[in-house]
Amino acid sequence: MEGAALFQFLLRMGDNTLILGHRVSEWCGHAPVLEEDIALANTALDLIGQTQMWLGLAAEVEGQGRSADDLAFLRDVWDFRNLLLVEQPNGDFGQTILRQFLFDAWHVEMLRRLTDSSDARIAAIAAKALKEARYHVERSGDTVIGLGDGTDESHARMQAALDRLWPYLGEMFHGDGVDEAMEKAAIAPAAEALRAPVSERIEAVLDKATLSIPETRHARSGGKSGVRHSEHLGHLLTQMQWLQRAYPGATW
Repeated sequence: MEGAALFQFLLRMGDNTLILGHRVSEWCGHAPVLEEDIALANTALDLIGQTQMWLGLAAEVEGQGRSADDLAFLRDVWDFRNLLLVEQPNGDFGQTILRQFLFDAWHVEMLRRLTDSSDARIAAIAAKALKEARYHVERSGDTVIGLGDGTDESHARMQAALDRLWPYLGEMFHGDGVDEAMEKAAIAPAAEALRAPVSERIEAVLDKATLSIPETRHARSGGKSGVRHSEHLGHLLTQMQWLQRAYPGATW
């Protein structure tokens, strides 16, 4: 069971960075200012680089002869294990930044805990990724504050983004059999154990951004278990996987 659970856990880590990396890359050439265009492109590159490590290890653990590329480009929607949050559309710039911050707040805490993993390979990947994630969360958090506590227009857009994305936050802390197996083996922390520190970071930034936390208790889930994904993931994969699907085995 541990081997199968480990494979699923690695897919979750890799799929999160893969799908969010692709989403962020969609801004290339379309960001509101040149500086943000470059910054978002760099963030996407960081996330895709982390994906290579996570999915590469997942392929090794699986032992079926597949590569990181195979896992990225030759799986269908129901085989992906990413959080529903990261597959949500970019929307306006505010929604993209808010989505990034919510993920970064969780990601940096998860990676920090994984540096103490009993699996040396995971600990090494986490240590490398953590350096990038710390920069990501600082930058996205500062931007959320700047936009939330900015003009009436930017504040309204950020509040609308928060209202839309907030229901996707709970999935990060919902544990299942995979999480339990990883905790038992001291490979990864319990999902619920991340709730307090992540929430504290998020609430501190939202307070400075003068944004109101939505009162809704409804939480959307199913992405990381593969039970359900939004329709947005299918459209994203159609674009992301097109070349490999149209020309099987194609290489540069």
